[in-house]
Amino acid sequence: MHLSKLHGLGNDFLVLLEDGAGAPVPTDEAGLVDLARRLCDRHRGIGADGLIVGARPDRADGLIVGARPDRADGGVDVVMHLHNADGSRAEMSGNGIRCLAHAVVRARGERAGTVVAATDAGLRTLEVAPGGHDGEALVRVGMGSVAPGPAVPPGVVERLGEARHATVDVGNPHLVVLVDDPLAVDLRAEGPPLEAAFPAGINVEFVAPTADGLVLTVWERGAGITEACGTGACAATAAAHRWGVVGDRAEVRMPGGVATVELDGDEVTLVGPSEHIADVEVPR
Repeated sequence: MHLSKLHGLGNDFLVLLEDGAGAPVPTDEAGLVDLARRLCDRHRGIGADGLIVGARPDRADGLIVGARPDRADGGVDVVMHLHNADGSRAEMSGNGIRCLAHAVVRARGERAGTVVAATDAGLRTLEVAPGGHDGEALVRVGMGSVAPGPAVPPGVVERLGEARHATVDVGNPHLVVLVDDPLAVDLRAEGPPLEAAFPAGINVEFVAPTADGLVLTVWERGAGITEACGTGACAATAAAHRWGVVGDRAEVRMPGGVATVELDGDEVTLVGPSEHIADVEVPR
């Protein structure tokens, strides 16, 4: 089984692409959950924040929730199926989808190109360009529309006290909390109870404004502390914009690096790097 390991600002993923010869990928949910847990384990596996299966559109049945667009009706290049390191399914990852598009372009033997991906959160179009060095790409992705997130449980309101907060949906759910210094927040203490307070879980971002955007730390649903979160950067920018804290373009600084978020009404675009780390062969 051929895997590629890539990261977006330190948020790392294993990508399994179904090749043109039709090499099979697991299609049952239980098999994918087991595979993600096994491969993403940092002590007994390869190690990653998540596993992405990139399926051929004509073999996507069972790999995507909802409608299955194919090349004939949607121009889709790949179907994205994402599991977090704990095996839980995720609808979307801004860093992960950049890594997937980068892997697809590399598989074509190219350094740049357009990739249309079908995800549980809808279609996403990505433009891949060469990065600053070999192995790096700069990827621009239309992340779709921003919507209100789930209702905030009373216990969360009590825990956050007077801190300004909002929930945002960018294909997956986020709780954005405005604080004085995100780097001072104990994510291991604050993240788990906030995630668990929501019935379907939630990603939690702590943010503060800077001269040109935001600084952000994140507790990711199903993965814990990560170096960066692309959807979190989008959600945080959208919330901060509504609060009047940032404009319609923000440089979002995370422990793993900087991503750019652009807002056009309710539509959001994410721009950031993807870096290829290694190709790995794993026995099935």
